[in-house]
Amino acid sequence: MNREEARVQGEIEQAIARGDFDDLPGAGKPLKLPSTHDPDWWIKQRLDEEDVDRDALLPVVVLLRREHEQRDETLRELPDEQSVREYADDFTRRVREDRAASPMARMLAPEMPADAAVERWRELRAEREEPVDPAPVAEPTGRRRPWWRRLLGGSSGEGA
Repeated sequence: MNREEARVQGEIEQAIARGDFDDLPGAGKPLKLPSTHDPDWWIKQRLDEEDVDRDALLPVVVLLRREHEQRDETLRELPDEQSVREYADDFTRRVREDRAASPMARMLAPEMPADAAVERWRELRAEREEPVDPAPVAEPTGRRRPWWRRLLGGSSGEGA
């Protein structure tokens, strides 16, 4: 045993003596080993137990494409134009980094230009604002109101 192995073994023994390993999940339970050789048995077991975020296993480009598809929800939550620009610039930076890391990738995530993101943010804010009801239009006298006006209400006092 060399010096490094002896040092590591000593640290493990000290941790055992302190009880650092006493309350670990699965303590005292047998390992569920596969009957055939499988070097990935442990990660498959963790996935089966839903102990791992499956999204963490996806390629970055897939996560970026998902984020781009859900951009409206993200943009709706941003408070101001500066935040929208910062988010769009950060997203585009991450897309470009992913492209640089794998230039031969078949799937590409779209970039998000800051000006386009701000424009979409404005559209989403406009949709969210309550429309203001115009003043009720006076109906010509002697004519009956359309059925839909009677149904929706209105105070012209005629023909109901």
